[in-house]
Amino acid sequence: MGGKFWYPMLMISQIDVHIISWLRRYSFPLARISLFVVFFWFGALKILHTSPANPLVEALLSRTLPFLTFEKFILFFGAYEMLIGTAFLIPGLERVAIVLLIPHIITTILPLIFLPQITWQGFLIPTLEGQYIIKNSVIVALAFSIAARLQPMKTDQ
Repeated sequence: MGGKFWYPMLMISQIDVHIISWLRRYSFPLARISLFVVFFWFGALKILHTSPANPLVEALLSRTLPFLTFEKFILFFGAYEMLIGTAFLIPGLERVAIVLLIPHIITTILPLIFLPQITWQGFLIPTLEGQYIIKNSVIVALAFSIAARLQPMKTDQ
């Protein structure tokens, strides 16, 4: 009688092993592709002046770097995002992508501080724009998981 109850658990366990094996095999490339899609796509939207984030970028630029023109900056910023995405996609450039990601994340957090009227509707209650910025913590976590899978750099000694 005991075997009857263990059989479904054995099947679930085998399915679990297969799922975890599949996830281990494909999670790293999927993470890289996902970061590429997000950064390349959103960067392209900025360059094409069709990004819903452009007004936020323009407002932050006028508060922090008023001597730069938005037209030139948004082209640079969009290309920079596309470069980050491309670097995540190309094997061997993950470290470059992460280095490029650091100032990008710092920059994208700034509206939470400098533009509270746009990013907060109340104490700890973000607007849609604020949520868009806060979700970048997921991007940071995904980049960390990619970095954790890299092989340490070797030094010749």
